[in-house]
Amino acid sequence: QVQFVESGGGLVQAGGSLRLSCAASGSIFSTNAIGWYRQAPGKQRELVAAIEGSGSTRYADSVKGRFTISRDNTKNTVYLQMNALKPEDTAVYYCKYIWANYWGKGTLVTVSS
Repeated sequence: QVQFVESGGGLVQAGGSLRLSCAASGSIFSTNAIGWYRQAPGKQRELVAAIEGSGSTRYADSVKGRFTISRDNTKNTVYLQMNALKPEDTAVYYCKYIWANYWGKGTLVTVSS
């Protein structure tokens, strides 16, 4: 199975930007959709962005216009560009195939006000 390792999280001020990376252990050129999820303190894990094998993307309403999911198949990496960050974006972010039932360690994003 393909393993994903998330990185790029950190502390950023509200209004700032971060780019998260998810390095895959194998080729991610696939028809399988890949999603970025997040889990905020005391909240359920939610899907925030997804990219289909075709390249089509979709986003949660809360991040539309601010987040962009992309992938670089030559680097076997999926990215999440996060702009105009808000304190409510604070969460641990995870990347995985939509259909997968296993999770990595995630990367923590903390947005200060």
